Amino acid sequence: MAGEDRAVEDLFDVVAETAPAIRDGLPGRRTRAGEENPSGEAAMEADVWADSFLSERVALVDGIGAYASEEREGIQDTGEGYSVACDPLDGSSNLRSNNAMGTIVGVYDAPLPASGRDLVAAAYVLYGPITTMMAATGDSVTEYVIESDGSRRVVDHDVRLPDEPTVYGFGGRVPDWTDDFAAFAREVESELKLRYGGAMIGDVNQVMTYGGVFAYPELQSSPEGKLRLQFEGNPIAYVVESAGGRSSDGRRSLLSVEATELHQRTPVYVGNAGLIERREGR
Repeated sequence: MAGEDRAVEDLFDVVAETAPAIRDGLPGRRTRAGEENPSGEAAMEADVWADSFLSERVALVDGIGAYASEEREGIQDTGEGYSVACDPLDGSSNLRSNNAMGTIVGVYDAPLPASGRDLVAAAYVLYGPITTMMAATGDSVTEYVIESDGSRRVVDHDVRLPDEPTVYGFGGRVPDWTDDFAAFAREVESELKLRYGGAMIGDVNQVMTYGGVFAYPELQSSPEGKLRLQFEGNPIAYVVESAGGRSSDGRRSLLSVEATELHQRTPVYVGNAGLIERREGR
């Protein structure tokens, strides 16, 4: 195995090994940390703790040269090698209601901020009834169950989006949707089943499992959208596209969006190709 590939596998091992500890540490960290993250959102105690816990371990992986997350302003230098962009606890607002959350990791072969075309791997962990990991390298996506000891057990070596879409989940307040997106949403809701849980990881995993579309669109109050390109948009786009789906910011693949800022936001559309193409064609 090449040194670069070894670094990715070692990183995925670390993400899996930390998952049980992160999950076990959530019950006592359900309150706000009393501060905003660099994106201007209220951070939960669990966000700050998960970021610190994960960054310490990622920094020890040979072949990883930088670590950044949505919870910190700048980039941590960890040596030489790939750049890792992480959302340590996606959906942390769901802590209060005890709904799904996850961790997102993107591995870039370039300094951050970087284009999605510089990704060499990406993965997400879902803290659902079962802790699972979806990991993508190249055109291959593997689903694992993460055991209580942090080991990975393969569930599916070749995850592909189902050909027939079934579910959809759209974020943002409906009165804040643009007229164009609202028209697209009306079409989709007449065809598919609504599945929306308030954490992108859970909603995207529904699309990965059943086919369909997830979107957090541009809004009237926020034309640039809500989700972060480096930490959320690009890694999730890489996973979905590696599984045969498509991603978009409404005009092009998320992986083709120019990266200009570390905490840059973007509209996000991911899912079956036909639905994403329909959105781009409006």
